[in-house]
Amino acid sequence: MFPLHLAVLYGHSECCRQLLSYDFEINTPDIFGRTCLHAAAAGGNVECIEVLQQTGADQSKKDKCGRTPLHYASVNCHFHCIEVLVNSGANVNEADIWGRTSLHYASASNIDRKRRMIVGRGHENTEEADLSSPVKEKEAAKCLQYLLENKADPSICDKAGYSAIHYAAAYGHREGLEYLLKRTEDLTDVANPPTTKSPLHLAAYNGHHQALEILLNNYADVDIKDEKGRTPLDLASFKGHTECVEVLISQGASITVHDSVTQRTPFHAAVINGHTSCLRLLLEIAEQTEVVNVVDEKKQTPLMLAVEYGHIDAVSLLLEKEASVDAMDIYGCTALHRGVMTGHEECIQMLLDQEASVLCTDLKGRTPLHYAASQGHSTLLSELLQIALSEEDYSFQDNYGYTLLHWSSYNGNENCLEVLLEQKPFRNISGNLFSPLHCAVINNHENCAAMLLGSIGGSIVNCKDKKGRTPLHAAAFRNHTECIQLLLSYDVNVNAVDVTGKTPLMTAVEKGHLSAAEILIKRTSVDLTAKDIFSNTALHLACMAVSKKYRFLRCN
Repeated sequence: MFPLHLAVLYGHSECCRQLLSYDFEINTPDIFGRTCLHAAAAGGNVECIEVLQQTGADQSKKDKCGRTPLHYASVNCHFHCIEVLVNSGANVNEADIWGRTSLHYASASNIDRKRRMIVGRGHENTEEADLSSPVKEKEAAKCLQYLLENKADPSICDKAGYSAIHYAAAYGHREGLEYLLKRTEDLTDVANPPTTKSPLHLAAYNGHHQALEILLNNYADVDIKDEKGRTPLDLASFKGHTECVEVLISQGASITVHDSVTQRTPFHAAVINGHTSCLRLLLEIAEQTEVVNVVDEKKQTPLMLAVEYGHIDAVSLLLEKEASVDAMDIYGCTALHRGVMTGHEECIQMLLDQEASVLCTDLKGRTPLHYAASQGHSTLLSELLQIALSEEDYSFQDNYGYTLLHWSSYNGNENCLEVLLEQKPFRNISGNLFSPLHCAVINNHENCAAMLLGSIGGSIVNCKDKKGRTPLHAAAFRNHTECIQLLLSYDVNVNAVDVTGKTPLMTAVEKGHLSAAEILIKRTSVDLTAKDIFSNTALHLACMAVSKKYRFLRCN
């Protein structure tokens, strides 16, 4: 900005006159394309605007965003500046590069922001802020009224499809809305925009319940949907605007309408963010008790989402309303599965108090115990295990034969493994032939492997999966040298072959793992002459691995 810009911005009219006496080019823009008249309009000093106009300031000049001085005066609610500019011939329907007119900007003037700025200076300014807010709102409405009286067109939409009514609704300008609605002859296009949200949606989303009341007096469809099929009640519930929810419910808004994206309802929207007060309002007017178990496209109930996100109060309220604890989504998961997955212990305890099944299985046959073992929630696993073992009929294998030991070992969850190995039923190898020991060594979880060997016994060191691979094959395949050394400390068969006739050494050299091969050759009596089903020895496989490497280098 130039000195003259700053002088008029802060309303120093005498400084303005002095600077103008030095023959400054009055329409010179700053780096953003703003002239001195833009600055004066933003600052709200009428005297400075008049001085600039008398000196030849061009009020039709636009900044780099296509905004005129009238846009600046409008967004800042400077009524007298608007009056002077309009009386001087400013075009009230001039649009910027986004298609916004001065009426859009006046409708969007952020009164709440001005109030927060005053409060932000200190607690002693709270009274000033309380007085300022109604005054500023009156001034904003006055600006809108003046622009409308001077032929500002409220039906003009910006390039996103939003009219001044949309802006007033989004910012909660009650009086401004009333003026705009009176001046808008046909509300059909505004109420049913093809690609945008309606004013009702914007007011609900931003928590302006008084603006909602005004709008609902003019719009018949309280359940109007946006481009994603969401109603104003859905958005108000999602944002936790209790007063807006009350207003919409009082006008008969549907509490079970589904959106078109995830088929969620206002119930789902409320619980996602833990807005219990909104949820309570929705539940209070529900005519049927079954509504508490309403589902989205994935058959998720509100209880499932509340548990997943750890919203304790919402979970408590839903259970109080007899929400089903064993309902399943499309994956076969219950609320307990979700709670265990995310580790929300208080939510889990509430479900268990309602006798939620700990042995219910998802579509892959996994119980909440599998989830606990997989995620490393050892405390939860211990509690769930006590309940499960008290059942007459229990199974800890999923559809692929993987047990709790498999899942704990695969993910390296030592605490869970310790909990399991304390129980007699888990001190053996069962289920999928790709054993827990295979799972541990293939992911380099040496401590888990040691715990399994120590508790179950060294005999498992030579167990084979359905492809004939031992844990040593698995460790060699991934070049996990520490696990290899652990296995070698037991009576492991280093020359065991898989279904293709490969030994652990062959597996290592085929993958080009020098460290694993070196340990197996130096520390064991490995058979270097052994051949696979294709008559390849370890040396053949090593040469082929090197050949592949050099072929790759040549190609690159």
